[in-house]
Amino acid sequence: MSTPHHELLADIASAYYVDNASKVEIAKTHGLSRFQVARYLEEAKREGIVTISINRPARTLIDTAALARALGLEAVAIADRPGADESAREKVAAEAAVVLESLVRPGATVGVSWSRTLNLMAAHLERLPECQIVQLAGDLKVGDDGGSGQLLHRLGAASGGRTWPLPAPLIVETAGMAASLRRQPEISEALAQADGLDLAVVAVGTWAPGASTVFERLDEPERRELEGLGAVAEVSGRLLDADGRAVQSPLDARVLAVTLDQLHRAGTTVAVGYGRANLPGVTAALRGGFIQRLIVDDELALALAAQAGLPGS
Repeated sequence: MSTPHHELLADIASAYYVDNASKVEIAKTHGLSRFQVARYLEEAKREGIVTISINRPARTLIDTAALARALGLEAVAIADRPGADESAREKVAAEAAVVLESLVRPGATVGVSWSRTLNLMAAHLERLPECQIVQLAGDLKVGDDGGSGQLLHRLGAASGGRTWPLPAPLIVETAGMAASLRRQPEISEALAQADGLDLAVVAVGTWAPGASTVFERLDEPERRELEGLGAVAEVSGRLLDADGRAVQSPLDARVLAVTLDQLHRAGTTVAVGYGRANLPGVTAALRGGFIQRLIVDDELALALAAQAGLPGS
């Protein structure tokens, strides 16, 4: 028999599972606390108001533990396959939020680079343990996106800890200008924080049109020059060749971001990427040896598994 309480449980469950409202949003709507919302969602499952069926996608055929071993990683996470109105980027972002919430420890120093995927990730985070958040790459905006500063603000709000902004563009016009900016206290302090990261979260791009935001910001002569120097992958404005080695180029001196050496020293570096077209860049970054965990979509996971010669790929 339906009761007002059961109707409330159904309303809350519908908002959470169907409309993708957060627990905080639902709590405000119904005059509840976030913890009450969580309890009511559990009660809705117990009462049979919510039933969950799982249709395992093809990507679960990939043995993630075997893939991680083949790639020399601690772990690989594969995002759910996107629905009709979703993108692979959105699914990878949601998976990245789950991974970040599981890895962050109270008091940790967490560095996050900007990418469109990581910016979407922040929207899926509800709460992190109190920790320091370090901006690992200067500002780079795409369209109406809020850029690195907005990402840092969201993560800081989720953790309630101190944030270390990097108030500068990712790429400036000259090496001299970059050197001058690095001497400014706010910038030098943020870059210094990247020396002691417990956790770093970065995105990997392939040096090709549509696969790297930095690639799209440079003119054609610069792109050709960097490609001629062997650039295959881009991580926070830092370029790698096919073997995972740093590409020595004039661009490197114009970039205001975490260095590859700093990522090597981080306790754990988590990288995100998606799409089969990103296979060259992700492969190069993995060969660089600074990544311990990888978050991908099923398409890129299948490509990596096939490249590694795993059964069933």
